[in-house]
Formats: sequence, C-alpha cells, structure tokens
Amino acid sequence: MGRPVVGETVSGFELSNQFGEPIQLSTPGGVATAIVFFPFAFSSVCAGELAELQHNRHVFDEAGVRILAVSTDHKYALRSFADAEGLNFDLLSDFWPHGRVSRQFGVFDDEHGFAGRGTFFIDGLGVVRSVVSSGRGEAREFGKYLDALESLRAEVPG
Repeated sequence: MGRPVVGETVSGFELSNQFGEPIQLSTPGGVATAIVFFPFAFSSVCAGELAELQHNRHVFDEAGVRILAVSTDHKYALRSFADAEGLNFDLLSDFWPHGRVSRQFGVFDDEHGFAGRGTFFIDGLGVVRSVVSSGRGEAREFGKYLDALESLRAEVPG
C-alpha cells in the first residue's frame, strides 16, 4: 500500500497497547492523533525519539492530540520498554498479523520486517494533515512535530 498523503482520509484500525488493551483509531468522529511509527523498542534512536515525545507531551495535550506510537514489537516488549523509559502514552503492537497497520500506512520495510519512521497527524475526521518522516537510523526533528501541530490547529475549526 502507498503512504497516505496530506488531505487523504485514512481507515481506522485497532491494535493492542502495551497492557493488552484494544486501542482504536476511529474515523470519522475520533480525536486528533499523531500516529508515530518506530522500528524497535530499546533501540537508541527510537528510545531518544519517544523520550522527547514524553518530555514534550504537554504540547500534544494542549493541542488536543493524542500520541499513538506503533511498532512491530510484541506487547510484552513494549510494556518493558515503556516501563524502562517512563513512557505514559500508548505503545501499540503491530506484531500480528505482522506489520498490518504499518503496511496500511506505507511504512513497513518488507526487506527487514519492521516499521520505518513515519508520523501521521490525523484530524478527528480521519484526514491526514501532516506527515513527518526520516531515513533509517535518523531521528525525526521535533521542530517538524511543532509545525505539524500548528498546521493541524489551523486546519481544524476550534
């Protein structure tokens, strides 16, 4: 599947979080969401990126945007990772069927079997408002997240 582009409506999905609870992206009629795909729990770049999101979570909360971080790790690995790193947002397991949602968003690396780094800012109607990505081994720039949050606020009547 191709990567959703700005202005495109995405389909909803349901994955289990690090506690085994079902978490949904419901479209339309949901809340604005940043879907943050990352390759692996406990890898240095991913740990740094997610720590930065945790440290700046208030910015997302103030904008009314929830964070859903998605990897192909098993929920048990994600639970250990969240505990070790002090992450208190949902980490979703795209473990089985392996990479189904990552494929839906066009970020699954078929050759290596994991999700690449792509973040999709989705409004409450399921429309992609911004996309932030980076190459393999490269962290996404947090400033681009701030720009995306501002863009999301501008696009959605408050």
